[in-house]
Amino acid sequence: MNKLLLTISAVIVASVTTLSASAQEITGDVKAGEKKIDACIGCHGIVGYQSSFPEVHKVPKISGQSAKYIVSALNAYKKGDRKHPTMRGMAGSLSDQDIADVAAYYAASGVVEGAAAPAKAADGSAKAMELVAKGACASCHGDSFSKPIDPSYPKIAGQHSDYLFVALKAYKTENNALIGRGNAIMGGVAKQFSNAELKELANYVGSLPSELKTVPQNRFK
Repeated sequence: MNKLLLTISAVIVASVTTLSASAQEITGDVKAGEKKIDACIGCHGIVGYQSSFPEVHKVPKISGQSAKYIVSALNAYKKGDRKHPTMRGMAGSLSDQDIADVAAYYAASGVVEGAAAPAKAADGSAKAMELVAKGACASCHGDSFSKPIDPSYPKIAGQHSDYLFVALKAYKTENNALIGRGNAIMGGVAKQFSNAELKELANYVGSLPSELKTVPQNRFK
C-alpha cells in the first residue's frame, strides 16, 4: 500500500505541475467573472437543480470551490478529456481569461470569512471507511476532504452525493463518445470499485460538512 501511495503521489505531483502551469500565467478577476456567468447560473445558481444527463442528478455545488480546480475542470471539458456535450459547449465558448475570471468569481462566491472546515472528517460506517482507505481518498483530497493536496484537485466534502456517484462512474467509462472522464489517477481509483461501492463512497463524502454551496442568483430566488 505504501509503495502504491508513493507512486500515486509522484504521478500527482507531475500531473499537477503540468496542468497548473498555464493556469498560473493568467490571473482571474472576480468582478470580471461576475459579468461572465450568465451561462452558468441557469444550472449552478438554482438550489437543488437537477441535470438529466447522463442520468438524473443534482448539478454540482461550485461556489466556494478552488479556482484552480474550476480552471482545470473547464479546460478538461474544453479539450474533451471530460465528455459532457453541454459542458463542452459551455467551456468551448470561453477564452482562457474568461475561464480564469469565472473560476475566481465562484471561488469567492458565498465564502464566509473565518469559517474553517474540520481538520479531519468524522468517520462513516465501517464499510465506507474501508472503501475510503482502499481508495486512499484522503491522500489527494485531504483528511477533511475539503483541503486537497493541491488546489487543482476538488474539494469534495458535502458535494451532492448523486453527482459524486455519476462523476466517479464516469472515470470508469471507456469508449463512449458522450460520457467519460480521462484522468489516469481517478480512473485507476474508480475501477477498483463496483458501482454499489462507489455509491457508498459518494454517500459518505456527500454527508460531510462542506465549504461548497449553491448561491442563488436574484432572478432565481
